[in-house]
Amino acid sequence: MEKDIEKGGIRITYVRGYPSLSAFIASDYDHSTFVFKRFDRTSARNLLYLQSELAELEALQDEYDREDLKASWDEKNSRRDWKTFKTRSGDENFPKEQARMELARQIKEKVKEYKEAILLESAFLSMRRPSKQVHEAFHNHFWNVSNPKGSFPSLLGTSSTIYDDRDDLVALVRPPEEDRLSAFLRKHCPILFTTGRKDQGGSLAYISSHRITVVVGTLNIIFAAVFLFGAILNLYYVTSATQRLGLVVGYTIAFALCVSLITNARRSEIFGACAAYVAVLVVFVSGNLGG
Repeated sequence: MEKDIEKGGIRITYVRGYPSLSAFIASDYDHSTFVFKRFDRTSARNLLYLQSELAELEALQDEYDREDLKASWDEKNSRRDWKTFKTRSGDENFPKEQARMELARQIKEKVKEYKEAILLESAFLSMRRPSKQVHEAFHNHFWNVSNPKGSFPSLLGTSSTIYDDRDDLVALVRPPEEDRLSAFLRKHCPILFTTGRKDQGGSLAYISSHRITVVVGTLNIIFAAVFLFGAILNLYYVTSATQRLGLVVGYTIAFALCVSLITNARRSEIFGACAAYVAVLVVFVSGNLGG
């Protein structure tokens, strides 16, 4: 450990590799650096193997069912009574029952494994990849680009290229409101939202997602107030019906563009918001409140 003179605290220096990389991942308060490889191709191969294993077991089950159609009445009874079937499956004198019970056990285990894998993969695929900014920062730290002696990967062997492909990475946590305005502020105004904390090498600063959310929420309120009260004040001082109609159309178009650009509103929500906005302006104009 070494003294941090500026903060008067203790800063731990980790060995380059798993210790330093895990410390970097865990150091972000918003957990945006929890980025890992998806292994999509390997996961797909695993599901294919499980699928084929189940297909083989199902084919064997079908074969047993066809054999049972020609079985004796005594054998057929054990296919109808679980207690008899279970008792005979433990007796060496009933090899068919033993084989079928073993198959039932294999199917039970494999179906559970297959469906759990399917559900986990479905949940995993719903997670998004990291943003370009996060991936670039993570990749630069992983390759130690700030090292004056030259860059080198934090992990060696086949793990050295594990963070190269952004499309095969998954971010366990991403900002909940990744609208265009948030992305713009995150990319072009990062200095306004830095927390003052830096990584071990001092080359990366952390951006607070909470601060961005607060600022974007405030701007949304301001824009909403400006479009509503600004339009009403403008229409109040305009007496020409033609000019009023043109202003209503212009404000509506501007409002629709604003909603689509700075929020995550869907098309149906944009139509609804515009309809409500136009209704307010039309009521104001038709009420002849402007004079």
